[in-house]
Amino acid sequence: MNLRRLQDQVARNVITVCAAVTIVTLALIFIFLLRDTWPVFKQVRLSEFLFGHEWEPLPPQEIFGTLPLIMGSMWVTAGAIAIALPIGVCCAVYLGEIAPRQIREPLKSLIEILAGIPSVVLGFLGLVLLAPWVKAVFDLNTGLTALTGSIMLALMAMPTIISIAEDALAAVPREYRDGSLALGATKLQTIWRTLVPAAKSGILAAVMLGIGRAVGETMAVMMVTGNARVIPHSLLDPARTMTATIAAEMGETVHYSTHYHSLFGIGLVLFVMTFLLNTVADVVTQRARTR
Repeated sequence: MNLRRLQDQVARNVITVCAAVTIVTLALIFIFLLRDTWPVFKQVRLSEFLFGHEWEPLPPQEIFGTLPLIMGSMWVTAGAIAIALPIGVCCAVYLGEIAPRQIREPLKSLIEILAGIPSVVLGFLGLVLLAPWVKAVFDLNTGLTALTGSIMLALMAMPTIISIAEDALAAVPREYRDGSLALGATKLQTIWRTLVPAAKSGILAAVMLGIGRAVGETMAVMMVTGNARVIPHSLLDPARTMTATIAAEMGETVHYSTHYHSLFGIGLVLFVMTFLLNTVADVVTQRARTR
């Protein structure tokens, strides 16, 4: 008993230390970003930085309005969620509850392969194959639009959503299935009215992780969205995301210039948005578990 108590105490201490390190690391990242962002507010008001309609960081204009970048990120991410959520959940249901074993295993392997493809390769395929298709289907001047970026991000987010949602469905107790079928429900009714509601907290977690992948993606988005520094009004307009802006401009800016600090400001805005998104997801997941 003493050895077991010692093992439990060691495990508890290790978990506590890991949690503390995580919290401290997040705090240090926030402080670092805030420190390198602060100088930009000596020349640009916070309201202008967040809600300005123009991003022209080079002389002589030097206008640092991030609203086009924020809206570009939101349009691309929202489109990716709208595509990946229904397809990902339906694929998870098919793999976990409907597909026979000889089909399930090859499909799961293909999904894992899709998750391992580098984003720059997917971006190249989107540039060569998807963008011309979008241009032709919607009769646009260019296929490099927010919709093209959303489709690419959906492809990258779906493996995460499918894998975690399938695990959540598999974790539902067997009694739920047997009880629903015993009451006369069909298999599809059991899936959509019993299993999916019972696994909704895990499915929500899968969606949130997929959104996190979409928000933080850089290369694929930078290659296929057109990189237009204007506010997009629909998914068919070119857009530029915050991550693409940082990746495209950080290597060419003068260190410790206003432009340099403004890019850290974009990173700070992205950090805060991701933090708030994860907080909301955690609250929603906790409420789903208690119902």
